[in-house]
Amino acid sequence: MDVSIIIVNYRSWKPLHNCLESLLSIDKTKINFEVIIVDNFSNDGEFDSFQNKFKDFIFIRNNTNSGFANGCNLGAKEAKGEYFLFLNPDTVISPNTLTTLYTTYKNHSEIGILSCLQVDKKNRFFYQTNIFPSLARLFAISRFFYRKIINKRTNTIFNSKKELFYPDWVTGAVIFISKDWFKKVNGWNEDYWLYFEDVDICRKIAQKNGKMAVTRDTTILHEHGGSSRNDFETEHISKTEVIISKHVYINNNFKPITKALAHGFLTLFILLEKTFLSLLSLFLFFNLKLKTNRYILKNLCSYYFYAIKKQTWLSKRSPNYQKVDL
Repeated sequence: MDVSIIIVNYRSWKPLHNCLESLLSIDKTKINFEVIIVDNFSNDGEFDSFQNKFKDFIFIRNNTNSGFANGCNLGAKEAKGEYFLFLNPDTVISPNTLTTLYTTYKNHSEIGILSCLQVDKKNRFFYQTNIFPSLARLFAISRFFYRKIINKRTNTIFNSKKELFYPDWVTGAVIFISKDWFKKVNGWNEDYWLYFEDVDICRKIAQKNGKMAVTRDTTILHEHGGSSRNDFETEHISKTEVIISKHVYINNNFKPITKALAHGFLTLFILLEKTFLSLLSLFLFFNLKLKTNRYILKNLCSYYFYAIKKQTWLSKRSPNYQKVDL
């Protein structure tokens, strides 16, 4: 088996249907591949229907919603391919994408993880010139000014004519990696329930002298956020987990002094911001986006309470949370 395509799904059946239909268009005479769909306990009655419709694909029913990293690792355990393509359910790939990723990866020994160009439904490109997080780039306002300063450089990198460009990290929506590299970094880090697990795995590969690359030779359609924010409850949980995963990433990757400062600044800034926006939502009650902040604030207060009590920055949804010594 050349490639195992692994997709983690949670109640994203409509975009997943489009994704799987696009995979059916790949010519199996050119590349031997399998498709593995791990459903993270959607528990909404759709699993059996999809399993019956796409009989050539492998469906795995996770017994809990243990997060993206856990679902990816579960799929990888069943995979027979020498290479893995981790793919979001809200993506649609062209018939040549898999072959392009496969041949490009094999022809460039320096690559640890390969991705490709991504566009949304309005044909807008995602500027994949990502840099590893640092204390100076942890907050939205600091990232804004940083991007302004290096805007010309990033645009030059993204718009150059070279086949490949090399960001620090690539998004988990499209990650092509060899089984050997996957084993070297012990797979996806299940400290993360959702978000930043892609940054983490790229950092581990970089520490072992592998490179992250993006090829311009193929492009996928990516309905960004379509698989994680499909209703009000999912949205405020997802946005809370973004913040929690920042803390997990800081704890796993920052040096001791920087780590303490980053945790402190992030906690203070986020609580002040969400408190202000929550109060504002009481007056502008018709604005659903502002209302979301009240739920996020409630979630974060609970998270920080248990972070102090349990002495861990892990999300309660993380599979590794249960392993914390009490």
